[in-house]
Amino acid sequence: MKALDAAELRRRTQDLLAAHPPATTDRTDFLKARFDAGLAWVHYPVGLGGLDAPRSLQPVVDAELAAAGAPDNDPRRIGIGLGMAAPTILGYGTDEQKRRFLRPLWVGEEVWCQLFSEPGAGSDLAALGTRAVRDGEDWVVDGQKVWTSSAHLARWAILIARTDPDLPKHLGISYFICDMTDPGVEVRPLRQITGEAEFNEVFLTGVRIPDSRRLGPVGEGWKVARTTLMNERVSIGGARIPREGGMIGPVARTWRERPDLRTHDLHQRLLTLWVEAEVARLTGTRLRQQLVAGQPGPEGSGMKLSFARLNQEISGLEVELLGEEGLLYSDWTMRRPELVDFTGRDAGYRYLRSKGNSIEGGTSEVLLNIVAERVLGLPVEPRNDKDVAWKDLAR
Repeated sequence: MKALDAAELRRRTQDLLAAHPPATTDRTDFLKARFDAGLAWVHYPVGLGGLDAPRSLQPVVDAELAAAGAPDNDPRRIGIGLGMAAPTILGYGTDEQKRRFLRPLWVGEEVWCQLFSEPGAGSDLAALGTRAVRDGEDWVVDGQKVWTSSAHLARWAILIARTDPDLPKHLGISYFICDMTDPGVEVRPLRQITGEAEFNEVFLTGVRIPDSRRLGPVGEGWKVARTTLMNERVSIGGARIPREGGMIGPVARTWRERPDLRTHDLHQRLLTLWVEAEVARLTGTRLRQQLVAGQPGPEGSGMKLSFARLNQEISGLEVELLGEEGLLYSDWTMRRPELVDFTGRDAGYRYLRSKGNSIEGGTSEVLLNIVAERVLGLPVEPRNDKDVAWKDLAR
């Protein structure tokens, strides 16, 4: 078999384009053909959208397809599936689960959401109380989840639930794939400070999940969930963006186009944040390169921390730079969007929406603990609940 180097991947990509010209091929059909050709995520196994090639060669394929005007799979709309569900299914799913879920997930035919956080278990996620009780070949799930992005659009959810309350909180959890269309699943919108409801609360009442949709062994759901969480933080904080991409772009453009707004103090602050944003962007590039060698580690928590802080500081500077204009807000309409568009709306939206960055994907306080303990090697925070049965914890 010919070695899979950059030249070979270019050849395979050109073969795909010749057989399925983007200009005349239905978008979904093209994406399915790309998946079947192993050019979806080249580092995945053959038959599951990949070619067992180095992850570092994915940009070769992406560049060829972009130059040809080929459609993408709208990754912002299906980010939870791509960044969180897919690597978890690949790592812990059965062969049948991988074949069933990965192709429609990548193509975007099925949207995913994440049923992790609860009203009483957000920062301390392992304290979750949603119960899953075995009943023959099914699990019956009851509980409530919160801050669930895209639940109003999702067909599937990655779900963690307590299967043994007699064990300590980290040990009695199992991980499931939940069908959001099943009886007993109720999704309610949560209106945010922006006026929108991109988040939801989800109520689970007697939801039956077949044991065949469990990921990993019973009771080892926390281990599986950590894989999801590490990938989530990398996908949030280590996204591939160009220079002046993300939040720094709009404020830099405003600075160049509106010299009447400039002051010396704002100039110094903008320069500092521009440099920090560029350092974060380059650090994200390095983090993605490290992924070539294995699974994401705690470094993703540091990147997500930086992402949240920078977004909030940059958006605050932008509102201040615009003065009275920064107080304007274009649209308070209650709607349930398909994706979050940080740069496509006005400064007021960016300022308000960025407040959630230090909560979603792991609170900044928890991530600081992870960085301190797992990156810097500092003494662990004292905990007195790690060896106590979940049912005996104070609530």
